[in-house]
Amino acid sequence: MTSPTLNQIERACADLARDGQPITIAAVAEHARVSRSTIYRNPELRAVIEHHRQTAPDGSIIAITDELATLRQAVQTLADTVRQHDTQLRRLARD
Repeated sequence: MTSPTLNQIERACADLARDGQPITIAAVAEHARVSRSTIYRNPELRAVIEHHRQTAPDGSIIAITDELATLRQAVQTLADTVRQHDTQLRRLARD
C-alpha cells in the first residue's frame, strides 16, 4: 500500500465525519477515489475506516462506550441468573 492511498483514506474519513455522513467502505472509496476492492484487500485501510467509524467527530469513542454499557448489562444479567441458580441448588441440597 502506498502512503498517498492511506492519506486519501484518512482524509475521506475525516471529511465524511465532519460533514456528518456515514463512514462506510463504499462512501470512503468514492470520496477517496479508490476502488472498494483496494480497501477490502488491505487490512490497514479497513482498520483506519473502522477507527473512524467508532470515533465521533469530537474525538469521543461512542461505539466502544455503547458496547461497554451493553456488556455490563449482559454481565449483570448473567450474575443475577447465577445467583438464582445458586439459591435453587442450595434449596435442593437441603431437601
